[in-house]
Amino acid sequence: VKVTAEQRTLFVPAGSVSYNRERTAYVFTRNGDVYYVDIKSGRQKQLTQTTDNESGAVFSFEGRSVVYSRAQNLYAWDIISGETKQLTNFKSGEAAATPAFGGTGRGGGAGGPVAAGATPRSPEAAGNAQENWLKKDQLEQFQVLKERRDKKEAADTWTKNARPKELRAIALEDKILQGVTIDPTGRYISYVLTKPATGNKSTIVPNYVTETGFTTDIPARTKVGTTAGTSVLYLYDRTADTVYQLKADSIPGIRDIPAYVNDYPKQLEELKKKNALRQVSYLPPVWSPDGSTALLDIRSEDNKDRWLMGWSAGRLFLIDRQHDDAWIGGPGTFGSQGWISNETCWFQSEATGYSHLYSYNVSAAKRTALTSGNFEVLQVRISNDRSSFYITTNEVHPGEQQFYKLSIAGLSRQRITAMTGSNMASLSPDEKQLAYLWSGTTNPWELFLQDNKAGAKPIQVTDLAQSAEFRSYKWREPEVVEIPAADGEKIYARLYKPANARPGMPAVFFVHGAGYLQNAHKWWSSYFREFMFNNLLADNGYYVLDIDYRGSAGYGREWRTGIYRFMGGKDLSDHVDASAWLVKNHGVDPKRIGLYGGSYGGFITLMGMFNEPSVFAAGAALRPVTDWAQYNHQYTSNILNEPYTDSIAYHKSSPYYFAGGLKGDLLICHGMVDVNVHYQDAVKLTQRLIELGKDNWELASYPMEDHGFVEPSSWTDEYKRIFRLFERVLKKGQ
Repeated sequence: VKVTAEQRTLFVPAGSVSYNRERTAYVFTRNGDVYYVDIKSGRQKQLTQTTDNESGAVFSFEGRSVVYSRAQNLYAWDIISGETKQLTNFKSGEAAATPAFGGTGRGGGAGGPVAAGATPRSPEAAGNAQENWLKKDQLEQFQVLKERRDKKEAADTWTKNARPKELRAIALEDKILQGVTIDPTGRYISYVLTKPATGNKSTIVPNYVTETGFTTDIPARTKVGTTAGTSVLYLYDRTADTVYQLKADSIPGIRDIPAYVNDYPKQLEELKKKNALRQVSYLPPVWSPDGSTALLDIRSEDNKDRWLMGWSAGRLFLIDRQHDDAWIGGPGTFGSQGWISNETCWFQSEATGYSHLYSYNVSAAKRTALTSGNFEVLQVRISNDRSSFYITTNEVHPGEQQFYKLSIAGLSRQRITAMTGSNMASLSPDEKQLAYLWSGTTNPWELFLQDNKAGAKPIQVTDLAQSAEFRSYKWREPEVVEIPAADGEKIYARLYKPANARPGMPAVFFVHGAGYLQNAHKWWSSYFREFMFNNLLADNGYYVLDIDYRGSAGYGREWRTGIYRFMGGKDLSDHVDASAWLVKNHGVDPKRIGLYGGSYGGFITLMGMFNEPSVFAAGAALRPVTDWAQYNHQYTSNILNEPYTDSIAYHKSSPYYFAGGLKGDLLICHGMVDVNVHYQDAVKLTQRLIELGKDNWELASYPMEDHGFVEPSSWTDEYKRIFRLFERVLKKGQ
């Protein structure tokens, strides 16, 4: 059934629904307004109808009110009375002094000396001995003065007492307000103030083909190594009318120096002398059901540490410190945490080398592993009654995703889904049924329903993913194979075999992008164009191998960080090892091997063509990174640190420095309005190849394409060029 545009506006946006504790009602936001729904009666009430954008609606005040955000402030709608009141008063201006977490004090402003050139105080406020004596004498001598003074003081007192208590003004100064949340009782409000970094230069991307005929500049990102802003987490106690500030110096290991700095003795000594606090960022606190404890997720800006800390009754304490000399990552290590009970929280960690689920009892200070093994927990949801978890894992096979029910008390797991592939599951609100998207290697995503129990029969709801034209071709189901790497590790790959295979045939690697992505799996690939092109190559007599090289997702911490400080190291050697496997096991001609890929796949293609010219005879690098110092900060700094602090890593990892090794035939394709990997990367490498006097390369530019092409004509042109390259080079002499 195809829904109309009008019907779409009536849908409840995914992720905006929040239930009360009893799950008798829920709230959501749609088109910037807040709605309340009573589940039993089905009654829906629109709580706001304003030109402002309301968001983040949740239940608070023990479920008696709905709290939401509007124009950077929180408001509470009382379910019984229907009244709305403002809870916060954030405004620009100077901030008052605030005590640290666990400290005491009024949280008010502090006095100080008058600045030079300031207006002198009035006589009434001066307060020296001579003036005080004179004032006292005047009041004793003149009865009328005394009576007027007493009347004024009485009137002022009455006016002050009659006026409603004004909300504490919380000054933002020159900072950005983020992550405003409220606890379940309505007592505590948390927020983060971030002072943006200054002096960071942004890039531009020229757009040459425009309606006006003039070249325009597209504002784009900054480059790796830019300065981060400074963030501070605050808790506002509404009952005590006090604002607490989390002091970063109380975080364990906050002054630690990253391990890679040992390669730079001078830099190491300077950092030891400074002994500075590392900058951190904060996620909004997750409160225990009774609001007694806040679970804080704090991350160092260098991404070497993640701290889970608790705050209760003014006390800050450590729950779990996750450290990685490379970088913190893996499934569930960003924002996947919550509470089982008022005393026990849960979270995910790669402590064992794989992302697993843990609980922590704050009273006993005890951590318990809820899952373990050489697999990853990919998604987590706690049951309504908080007695079980529903988790998605890849424990059956790294290339499968199955849905389980995990008992918290007994830690037994019950598998709910059964179909081979990926099962992206979502529970009904009452947890009696399961809706999930399923796909297989050659089957795009379809919707299924089944009862939420093991062995239940899945019912297919949709059959829309495949057109008649798509079904008319018999798509190969690539075999998922395991290839031994030189260091003893196991490489998972998809293998497409040509018909009538015989010794001496050519082979092509498809290199997936993103780096941290999984493609050698048993479900439908997001690289559907490449899937079809790989079938075309196999139809034309090529073996095609698509490997999950070092740095790919789905295989644990060691695999994920295998590229740290050396992109183009183990990720490239995995392709070299897989080439030898093709030669040994399938008789591929070692002189007829090529590779192609986009983005990170384009980068690996360049590193292969420059650094392994005896292995790869032809390569098509699509929208490739050629110099990592030109790429963005968040992605690159995790893996290579920063150019000015770890130049060794950048020089080892950037193809630009190895262009002199090119011997085979190279095709570079790049969109000219690419705001992700900028066209500048292709231009810089082009100039390098010209200066080196290289002849066997070409650059195909696409003036109207971004990082992901959208025009069929561009896709067609690109793939025709890739196919011609392989036909010309890898089949030469056949």
